[in-house]
Amino acid sequence: MQASLVMPAGPGGVVPEMGRAPTPRHAVRASDQRRFQRVQVALLGRYMLSDRREYPCQTVDMSPGGVRLTCAVVGTVGERVVLYLEQVGRIEGTIARHTTGGFAIELAGTARKRDKIASQLTWLANREMLGLPEGRTHERIVPKVPGVVLRLETGREVHARIIDFSMSGAAIACAAQPAIGAVVTVGRTPGRVVRYFEGGLGVQFLLPIDPDRFHDGMTL
Repeated sequence: MQASLVMPAGPGGVVPEMGRAPTPRHAVRASDQRRFQRVQVALLGRYMLSDRREYPCQTVDMSPGGVRLTCAVVGTVGERVVLYLEQVGRIEGTIARHTTGGFAIELAGTARKRDKIASQLTWLANREMLGLPEGRTHERIVPKVPGVVLRLETGREVHARIIDFSMSGAAIACAAQPAIGAVVTVGRTPGRVVRYFEGGLGVQFLLPIDPDRFHDGMTL
């Protein structure tokens, strides 16, 4: 059974976070944030502050309403942040408070966007509870139509061939060799370069493919 990320309200309508003692409410919509259970998850990513410069980061914990980051460059409280996380994608919000070694973001977005984040965090939480490895956790298949266009961060498009793929990533044969960690788009599926091999590279998708769509005739 999957763990639910939305917890029922306790006495007085306040929902405690898992593994945390009750704390005073923060000024920035704390009652809204407490509707969600925070999941301890370490995802690599990048964030952009109002100066439009990008910096690397890693998540400490996350819920559909907020995320806490470890990072070197700390913005100001109330500053808008654009965040790009592996397996989650692009999200936005504002800095709610500073923390030891980073800051916490209150996420902005529609109810549909929060539901999507909740589903992804549920998948990550269940993966941790089941002890699944970080690597190839899904069946890999050979596509019926292997030809694909690989779009690099620069906007350059490269003709490539999908050797095989799973719900979480793909092995791509191509002449280009973008940097490890670079964001690329395989067809219409965004991912990140995680390894090289002779004649190609491995890409981890930012979001797993829906199992209902996963078959050898699908188009990435």
